[in-house]
This record gives sequence, structure tokens and C-alpha cells, in this order.
Amino acid sequence: MAAAHVLVVDDDRSIRRTLEKLLAGEGYSVTTAADGPAALESYRAADLVLLDLGLPEIDGLTVLETMRDAGAAPPVLVITARDDMQSTVKAIQLGAYDYLVKPPDVDRLKLAVRRALESREASRTVSAFVAQAAHDYQVGNIIGRSAAIREIYKQIGAVSVGRASVLISGESGTGKELVAKAIHYASADRTKPFTAVNCTAFARDLLESELFGHVRGAFTGAVADKVGRFELAGGGTLFLDEVAEIPIDLQAKLLRVLQERSFERVGDSRPLPLKARIVAATHRDLGAMVREGSFREDLLYRLKVMEIDIPPLRERPDDIPLLVEALLGKINRELHKSVRYVAREAMDALTSYRWPGNVRELENALTRAVVLAKSDVLEAQLLPLGRAEPSPASARAEDDDETVLPLRVVEQRAIERALRATGWNKRRACALLEISRPTLDRKIDEYGLKRRSEPEAS
Repeated sequence: MAAAHVLVVDDDRSIRRTLEKLLAGEGYSVTTAADGPAALESYRAADLVLLDLGLPEIDGLTVLETMRDAGAAPPVLVITARDDMQSTVKAIQLGAYDYLVKPPDVDRLKLAVRRALESREASRTVSAFVAQAAHDYQVGNIIGRSAAIREIYKQIGAVSVGRASVLISGESGTGKELVAKAIHYASADRTKPFTAVNCTAFARDLLESELFGHVRGAFTGAVADKVGRFELAGGGTLFLDEVAEIPIDLQAKLLRVLQERSFERVGDSRPLPLKARIVAATHRDLGAMVREGSFREDLLYRLKVMEIDIPPLRERPDDIPLLVEALLGKINRELHKSVRYVAREAMDALTSYRWPGNVRELENALTRAVVLAKSDVLEAQLLPLGRAEPSPASARAEDDDETVLPLRVVEQRAIERALRATGWNKRRACALLEISRPTLDRKIDEYGLKRRSEPEAS
């Protein structure tokens, strides 16, 4: 069997020679090209193309788009110095099999080449981003250069091509809805509605009516017909936030909707077509809920045809400076402030803190600091971080100490930390602690907790 033919396209001669030698050593037949026109003349004879984006005469994205439009193109691995979301998503949308940042890890490159060749029949063509939507849902929102975040960029590009259901998982505050919006606005249906419903915001009966709609007289208080979210979403995207909170009996009805692609309003027997794509999100472990019997296994499989897991902020501390820069710009615009610099001590505190509330907590902390800042410098003492948890090791040591304390003391400390971390925003504290607002208020009274200076946030 003939060796697979790989075309390496890069304007840097040393990089071409390095990749050629590496791939030849793996048994592949290799040819090279130094610019866009040469790549377009040579790619049809290749089984795989390694493509740089920064090419002379015709840039890499244009080469990729031309190959895609011509049809029957080989799989393309993009290898480039660009590691921004825009380039990543655009490349995946234009059909790139994978996106590697220079200098690529040798083992990862070999694996990517092997996998691309094994699946070269697969097509990964995707629609282009609407420019404004791409801007709205990256700057200040989905920010990062870590490997995990770059992987999410690629997943957004890949899942936006079709209409399969997507499950987004991640802790509270990681930006699940932002990822859902990025998927929607990267898709061919971006001009159609993006409709969101928070499944924790409604009682069981109200949630059913909110999703399905109802007809007049369907139940006490139904004085007029109501259009539900399934219908309002049209041919766009319906985002079910905190889907784990849907009651078990309503889960059965949702499963049928996903299976049959139709639904009926409450009190009506006329079926209506479900045209929308379903994107769901949760911070809960749905696998564990399935084992406990509180979530249907068949519904889980229907929801997670495609799955995106967003890592917590503590697992990607290198992204924090980028997030701080983007969030400060957003906060300054909203508050008409000009805090442009971050003191070294403040940045050290921000990067060492473990952020239990993730990006949402980071934005809240920065907002408070900007409000209190008296100059254009954000100082460490302005940050409401309480006692920082600088590292997983120290956090484990502290947890070990707490295991010998009375439960009442552990509970009080947890509540105090959540309140400090959120600047006494009780709604966010409840989300961190996973308790209700009445429970939090009762515990605050029970432990005599008081905020020291600023008035309490609600």
C-alpha cells in the first residue's frame, strides 16, 4: 500500500524542512509549498495538507476556503502562530480537521496527522461567522489561550455545522450560555431566534406551560392562549439552562419532544413541529443523577449528542490576565471609569485565588474594585477576595484541617466565604452554595453574620 502523501504549506523554509523530515520519518510521502498559489496548485494530489495561515500572496484562510468550495479537498491540519478564537473558529468552519498552535507538540502532531488520515472522508465544512456576532460573543466573554479554551473554540466551530443537540457542562459562572450563543451565531441559523429558559426559575406546572405553551382554559388562570418557548424558538436555538432541574415527569415529555420533533400545547391535542435545535446546560453531574434515578438516562443520551465541557477557572490560571484585561475594558465602558492598570500585587492575588464562582465571580470582584478605585490603577486592597486560596495544595491542607472541626463551624465558614467572594450578593452566594435564598437568610441570622462596610447587595 502506497504511503500517504502529505503536503506541507509554510512560508518559513526551516519549518518546512523540519516538518518534512519529521513526517518522512513516520513513513509518509511529503511535498512542500511556500505560498498560497503553490498550495492551490498542489493540494489535489495530497491525502493531507498541513497549512500555515500567514502565507504570502494568498493567506491560509483563503486557501482553505478555496479548497472547500472546490470540493473533494483532503483534510487540512492548520499549524499557525495565531491562537485567537476568531482564527480558530473560522478555520474549523472552513473545514479544517484540527488547529495546532506553533510550535506544535511533536506527539500531538503525529497523532493529529494519523487521525486526520484515518477519517479523511469526513466533511467538516461549517458556515462563516456573522462578523458582529463573532465580536459580541468573544471579546470579554470567551477569552483564553489555554489548551482547554482553544479546544472549546474548535468544538464551537465543529458543532455549529449541524443541528444535533448539544449539552454544555461546567461549574456555575464558567460561561455556559455564552458558549451556547457562540454556537448559535456561528451556525447557518444565526438570523433566527436564540431563546433561553432557565429551568430553575419556574415551578413544575409553570415550566411545562413556559416550554410547551397552553390554550385558554387549560388550567385555572389560563385566560388566554400562550405561545411556549418551543414555538417561539422557531428554526433557531432553544437553550435550556440548568436542565438537570427539570422534574422527572416533565423529563419524559421533553424526551418525547426530542424523539418525535413535535409537541402539543398544554390543553391541546394538535401537534406542532419542533423546528429549533436544543442546546442544554448544567453544572450538575447528570451521570450521577442517572444512577440516583433523578434524571432519565434516555433523555441524557438525547441531549448530549454533542458535548462541550467548560473547565473551571482554577484549572486555567494562565487565562486570568487575559480575562482581567477584557473584563476591565467592559466594566470601564459600563461604569464610565478609566481603570487601565493592575498593580502587580493585585494580579498576583487574582491569579492565585481559586475562584469558586469562576468568571462570573471574577467579573463581580473586578466591578467592585473599579467602583472603589480612586485612580487608574487597580490595587490589591480593592479586591474582595477574602482569604485567598493560593494553590490546590494549600486548599487541600485547609480542607484537612476542617475535617476535624464541628459541622456548624464548617458551614459558617463556607457561608462567610461565599458572601465575601460575591461581595455579599446573595443571589450569587446561593448559586455557589447550592442553597435557597430563605435558607441563606436564616443561616445569616443564625450565625450573626454581618457585612462590615458597604450596604448589603440583594
